[in-house]
Amino acid sequence: MASTLSSCMFSYRVICGGIRGSDPASSSLNHQQMNSIKIINGNPLTSSAAAALSSVAPAAKPTYDEDQYRQNIPTKKQLVDPFRHGLIIEGGVGYRQTVVVRSYEVGPDKTATLETILNLLQETALNHVWMSGLLGDGFGATHGMARNNLIWVVTRMLLLVDSYPIWGEIVEIDTWVAASGKNGMRRDWLIRSHLSGQVFARGTSTWVMMNKNTRRLSKMPEEVRQEIAPWFIDRQAIPEESSEKIEKLDDMAKYVNCNLKPKRSDLDMNHHVNNVKYVKWMLESIPDSYLESHQLSSITLEYRRECGSSDMVQSLCQPDEETAKEKGNESELLRTYSVGPEILNGNGNGSGLMSSLQKWPLKYTHLLQTKGENKNEEIVRGRTTWKKKPSLRPFSNL
Repeated sequence: MASTLSSCMFSYRVICGGIRGSDPASSSLNHQQMNSIKIINGNPLTSSAAAALSSVAPAAKPTYDEDQYRQNIPTKKQLVDPFRHGLIIEGGVGYRQTVVVRSYEVGPDKTATLETILNLLQETALNHVWMSGLLGDGFGATHGMARNNLIWVVTRMLLLVDSYPIWGEIVEIDTWVAASGKNGMRRDWLIRSHLSGQVFARGTSTWVMMNKNTRRLSKMPEEVRQEIAPWFIDRQAIPEESSEKIEKLDDMAKYVNCNLKPKRSDLDMNHHVNNVKYVKWMLESIPDSYLESHQLSSITLEYRRECGSSDMVQSLCQPDEETAKEKGNESELLRTYSVGPEILNGNGNGSGLMSSLQKWPLKYTHLLQTKGENKNEEIVRGRTTWKKKPSLRPFSNL
């Protein structure tokens, strides 16, 4: 009887000096009596029951990893996660998560920022591993990877953005994995509107394993292959094509941003700079006036090495002048329509439509590198394409 009471009891010490709805001064219980009362399931405990319980030894503290207990990491495959609004799809191996675009995830134009999109890709990838029951120790590492001291590192990522979701919009993100060569894994994403099904963006990435201690790339152990192979789907969000080589920039690049220093908040659980921070550093090299009038339509990233907290980083950016000339060809199209010369050419001060069309390129090449005393080392190469931003969306009247 005593052990039964011990297992279901929730003991609370009453702190207040009176009973709600009554005058504390007129209460028949003094402070010493109030402080000695214990409650079980909302009812006062009798003195005899209290005496019986006082003789029961406290239950032994359960043995568990505190972090795993607090995170509630599943050890078996889950089909639905109500807390993350996620569920398993694609015959039991894909993952879908529904999210709402929050106010702190949008920019001045009320659309989700590129950083928001990239963070959602990372979060849904990790939640997919979470739901699989394979999550071990580390940033998405499986149990077999943890036993072999391995972590995931991304080698290449491509994101194509057709349009950006707006503040308050409900978005569905699907993600799945497939094999990539003998020792790699491919992860794809599809982002669309929950309401209309409109596709906002598609993404694909390639991942390999690195030894957590030596920081060297590793072959995929057979036990890890057996863990993840049943989750592979023969499907591609972006068709595999021969990828365009990203040229390496040098110090003669048009835009250079030096002395970038990682902050502690930039590091992830694997103790290197988070991938989203790389993109921020890249885009900071592009002139603000360009970013205010254009939005990114695609980004390709090729990762060369990790970046740590002690590294000093340099961001290089070179506009693609050939795409600027291609942009100028649009003026020929405009001439075929009834557009007056004052609109096309302006007043001779560079304010005309032709001038604005030819002002900016549509593609940029990027490079992040560490600055060393003897040599610089590449962190990531990048390639971005851009398009003009649509007009600002007016806020609805409340």
